[in-house]
Amino acid sequence: MSNENLKERTKQFALAIMRLVEGLPPSRICQLLGGQLVRASSSVGANYRAACRAKSPADFISKLGTVEEEADESAYWLELLRDAGKLKPVEAAPLIQEASELVAIMVASINTARKGKREPTGASSFRTPHSAVRTSDAPRSALPTPPGALRANPQCPIADSRQTFRTPHSALRI
Repeated sequence: MSNENLKERTKQFALAIMRLVEGLPPSRICQLLGGQLVRASSSVGANYRAACRAKSPADFISKLGTVEEEADESAYWLELLRDAGKLKPVEAAPLIQEASELVAIMVASINTARKGKREPTGASSFRTPHSAVRTSDAPRSALPTPPGALRANPQCPIADSRQTFRTPHSALRI
């Protein structure tokens, strides 16, 4: 499954939970558990997006771990609502199943990332450096910008802050 498909899937999971919570009976328990459920389920998609922009393999694994935890927590809140009789089992089952599948996907992704293997689609799970993002139609240099290097961008007044904000050491007196 590609990153974009999983981004959409996690977003649809959160939207389905929101619709479900809107239809819960008006009680204090439903308000509290429903709120927890919405927070956990929306966090699944938000943290997956953050994982797609991870700065390192360790950051990627850490963020996927958070996604795994939030998906599992979503299943827990659904089970509580179902077991408390506030949610029909037939309504809860597909969402609990989706939460379980998301947990399984995250566990598999974490294990793959720990082994250092790339995703079979060829899509990188790690973020694209900002220097590689094209902001204009201007031609690129024939040589790629090394990671961590700043590239001057005429559209950004602070593109090369190393030159703009240099202060001589002699001026730094306390």
